[in-house]
Amino acid sequence: MTEVAVLDTTLRDGAQGEGICLSVEDKLKITAKLDALGVAYIEGGWPGSNPKDMEYFRRMQKVSLKRAKLVAFSSTRRPGMDPADDVNMKALLASGIKTVTIFGKSWDLHVTQALNTTLEENLSMIFDTVKFLKSKGLEVIYDGEHFFDGYRHNEDYALKTVQAASEAGADWVVLCDTNGGMLPDEVERVVRFIAEKIAVPIGIHAHNDGELAVANSLAAVRAGATMVQGTINGYGERCGNANLSSVIPNLELKMNCPSLPPGRLKLLSEASHYISELANVAHLSQQPFVGLSAFAHKAGIHVSAVAKNPVTYEHIEPDLVGNKRRVLVSELSGLSNLKYKAEELNIKAEFETEQSRRIINHIKELEHMGFQYEGAEASLELLLRKAFEQVEDCFKLESFKVLMEKREDNGIISEAMVKLRVGDEIVHTAAEGNGPVNALDNALRKALEGFYPVIKDIHLTDYKVRVLDEKDATAAKVRVLIETMDAEETWSTVGVSENIIEASWQALIDSMNYVLYKKGNGKLKENVS
Repeated sequence: MTEVAVLDTTLRDGAQGEGICLSVEDKLKITAKLDALGVAYIEGGWPGSNPKDMEYFRRMQKVSLKRAKLVAFSSTRRPGMDPADDVNMKALLASGIKTVTIFGKSWDLHVTQALNTTLEENLSMIFDTVKFLKSKGLEVIYDGEHFFDGYRHNEDYALKTVQAASEAGADWVVLCDTNGGMLPDEVERVVRFIAEKIAVPIGIHAHNDGELAVANSLAAVRAGATMVQGTINGYGERCGNANLSSVIPNLELKMNCPSLPPGRLKLLSEASHYISELANVAHLSQQPFVGLSAFAHKAGIHVSAVAKNPVTYEHIEPDLVGNKRRVLVSELSGLSNLKYKAEELNIKAEFETEQSRRIINHIKELEHMGFQYEGAEASLELLLRKAFEQVEDCFKLESFKVLMEKREDNGIISEAMVKLRVGDEIVHTAAEGNGPVNALDNALRKALEGFYPVIKDIHLTDYKVRVLDEKDATAAKVRVLIETMDAEETWSTVGVSENIIEASWQALIDSMNYVLYKKGNGKLKENVS
């Protein structure tokens, strides 16, 4: 059993990904989440490169991490300069950090064409920088940038660069596949060779340009690397970095290489989703281990087998990484899906019946029309409970009308009028909104709150519209997905129509009916049946 240290560089290398911009507050929150997850090192940024990173390190001086070591990143000294005079070295020391990552050039092409210096001077830059920082009592992680490309073009020189870092006292030497173009067998061969040539522990830093960053990281560990650098969800420049959300569980569950403290692996899925929210990047459903679809089963044959033994279609137990098994009901469903889903929702019913078959056929017809219940499980639960006669709508629509008025001096005003039957009463009300759907939502709430006060505690958190058949242009069907939440949970509902207002209405009333069903119909007036 070999322990592997994880260096998370989401805050530094991951933040270089297109579309990702983390505030100082975001970085502080992510740091706390990574520390709770239990990674060994958190690379926070490059002090001196920008005001945001300087502010982050300044504020982190007042924060005590429970397990992780905070790491500052920088380059080697500049050509022809004493490390003590180099502005980057001064910024590192001013940050108050006790562990640093220093990158240097491994590829002779970069030395002569990017740095415009000599090969010997580059070796001196590596040696002098590491030795200087070690003399200040710091732990030094040396990253050999472009190491594998450099080794491929000039083996002797690439080896000399990491030997210089080792001889200067580096605590770690990390081999970087900066261009992300290596294959696992190449990585394994080179890492094994370097591990035999230097006494310092070896690490791997892989990019994902060939879709092999995870495989290359695991190959490096197999060859002797005991540090893996990467990012949560694989964020990073170009195609991203090695995805720690996949690397960590593969190390722990497949290779018997502990990389987190005992019991922390269960926190992985939650950390992955949390960081994607702060990064304002949609979480990839198909992401292995931590994605929403990682343990989702749709085909009837699969569901039937999983119900008997999950090992038939799952390579690990979802709980190990904090995820959960999901069974989807769709046009591909059979009775196995319906039974599994009903049991999951605690719906008591007979399933080997003609009624169940009619329900499955009805769901397939609805999906053919454009409904999709994979992302709208509140609508699905209502559909099933109504089909099994276990719940009724808490109100009935008599009519609604939506008006829009364009005013030259005040933009567009939307007004909705709604007439509902609630028990024996007819409620007729109107409300304005900043758009037709908002006005309709406001009018619906206004009509229901007097009967069901629980409606006051819910609010819409997301509204998505998808055109189902673009060739029909403005006459195309649309699917509306609405996400609603209260203090306890979040739920999603769906509507489909050629009319976006009608589709929105369907999703809105499902949202209302769902919370009323969950809350036992709220507090209904005594005179309402």
